[in-house]
Amino acid sequence: MTIPISETETFSTDRRTQESTPLYFNNNNTSGLTTNVSYHYNAEVSQYHYGSLHPMKPFRLMLTDHLVISYKLFEKMDLYTPRRATRSEMTQFHSEDYIDFLQTITPEKTAKLAEQTLAQFNIGDDCPVFDGMYDYSAIYTGASLDASRKLISGMSDIAINWSGGLHHAKKFEPSGFCYVNDIVLSIMNLLRIHPRVMYIDIDLHHGDGVQEAFYTTDRVMTVSFHKYNGEFFPGTGSVDEIGLAKGRNYAVNVPLRDGIDDESYIRLFKSIMEPLITKFQPTCIVQQCGADSLGYDRLGCFNLNIRAHGECVKFIKTFGIPMLVVGGGGYTPRNVSRLWCYETSVLNDVTLDPKIPNFLPTYDWFGPDYSLHPQLEGRIDNKNSKKYLESVRHEILEQVRYLNHAPSVQMYEIPPDLTGLTDEEEDAIKELNEENEREKKIMKDESKTGEFMT
Repeated sequence: MTIPISETETFSTDRRTQESTPLYFNNNNTSGLTTNVSYHYNAEVSQYHYGSLHPMKPFRLMLTDHLVISYKLFEKMDLYTPRRATRSEMTQFHSEDYIDFLQTITPEKTAKLAEQTLAQFNIGDDCPVFDGMYDYSAIYTGASLDASRKLISGMSDIAINWSGGLHHAKKFEPSGFCYVNDIVLSIMNLLRIHPRVMYIDIDLHHGDGVQEAFYTTDRVMTVSFHKYNGEFFPGTGSVDEIGLAKGRNYAVNVPLRDGIDDESYIRLFKSIMEPLITKFQPTCIVQQCGADSLGYDRLGCFNLNIRAHGECVKFIKTFGIPMLVVGGGGYTPRNVSRLWCYETSVLNDVTLDPKIPNFLPTYDWFGPDYSLHPQLEGRIDNKNSKKYLESVRHEILEQVRYLNHAPSVQMYEIPPDLTGLTDEEEDAIKELNEENEREKKIMKDESKTGEFMT
């Protein structure tokens, strides 16, 4: 029996699924415990377009959706079509001026704006203005916020939003294809109830926007595995970046070189994450699953296969801690969708047939092998020697030794803002913020006259 789906059809959403006979090859859950998994998806998000030459392709989310449907994974999950994030929600972290800019700018207006105004908001090749940019941002952000609410309410143990995970966006500007930082907003929502949240990032690129937001708090530990050489975007993520003030040692960076393979990555990931989780004792985990760390990614330089990437998700799931799972980078759409479908199965304790169902309306995208697990390793030489990886691991474990015991806070304590900073912590970075504000004010004043050129 096949599922009649068209190229535009998605889920029947906003319903609670009922337990039924598994529709898969087997069920790997041997714990005897039921895990409630929710899937948060708005089909509109895949219809937006950064531009024909831009590597970010939102239609990868439609491909993911089709695979999840074809494998009948929707039968295992609670499905939701979330509302869009409001301006008020987005300005809990982002500046009002920036969100106002996103809300009003259009491609037509871009041509009339002064260059300094576009530069002020980091508009350019990486972060272009495109039709519906604000709506697109509100949709994926709303899905992550909805997922966080389901975790807070206890309706979900694991909440998935593959359209989220845009980890580069900053308070005042977009960065690295990311306009609104749904991760920061979701973590701060979780902190209203959870005393400690751990953020884990397995994207190819350093999760700089999230790290920056929580750099001076001990309530969020950020852990990022990424390529680093000081020049590769975004240029941050050195092992020496460990946090400031109360956040000292709560930022963990794992800098990797080109070509890391499955065995090396998994071994390093597990050997670092287990002691970190044991020491920090998070009450909730947010995992960013950027697919650009796969081999053969259009912008990538690692050699990871889909199973290896998924093994990192599976390992974190074994701790039994509530999880918010989001997407991120990934620029070879057919492999992005393969990965996120596979990781959806991992989070549901399901084993999938490696042969992609042939009734998929987008079946031709997955040729010539039509497999869920194409071979993706070997394109780039592995420059991560055992000695180098051991030195990185040793340095991070030394950092773990200096961590205090898991910080404790009063439940329902609401942080003063969505950077998680107290007044005392804000003083520690006041000088940097003041410089940013002064520059921003100067640019704004200069652009008031003649901003729209005739």
